[in-house]
Amino acid sequence: MFTPRELALERGWPGRIDGDWVVQLAAQTLEAFFSVGGKAREHNLYPLDDVALRAPVLRPPSIRLFRDATTFEFGNTASIFGPDDEVRVPAPAKGRYCVAAIVGGEEEIAGYTLVNDWHAPSLASPKDADFATSVGPWIETDHEAEFDFAGAREIAARNTRLRAGDLLVAPPFATGVAEATVAGLGTLRALITSAAPPAS
Repeated sequence: MFTPRELALERGWPGRIDGDWVVQLAAQTLEAFFSVGGKAREHNLYPLDDVALRAPVLRPPSIRLFRDATTFEFGNTASIFGPDDEVRVPAPAKGRYCVAAIVGGEEEIAGYTLVNDWHAPSLASPKDADFATSVGPWIETDHEAEFDFAGAREIAARNTRLRAGDLLVAPPFATGVAEATVAGLGTLRALITSAAPPAS
């Protein structure tokens, strides 16, 4: 998802990065794009330097955070942030950087992206990790992941069904750093504003 900087659209548009350009795609959301098998008409071209990247999945139907190969917990789908969004944290927080698989049509994995599963250690569980999940900067369809996402997808689909846009998040590969980079998936940064004021 992206928006031309001069328009500053809150949701942004689906697009495909092609070198130094972003190709606008005719789909209302990337979830819809994935549900039809990744096919969409192309619209305008925008220089990559002139756009702001948004979370590639704005409203994932579910987030499954795998703590190991077989165990997961659910994340908060209402607190999604893009790669350049500042996060107002409720207490001192650190990043937990992960690779995530994105479910597409026919409940299969359609691509991969980076996730920062934010963590505020001073808060009691589960609120220590309920306030923000940063996603981006883009989706790569051809990525050789070290985590067994095929096995994770099988576990996630057991006794239920997966929906386009679901995120399957591997255990963190980096924690407590300002940013993390994975070849092909780009760089995700931890951008923090001042902590939120205490609830009254």
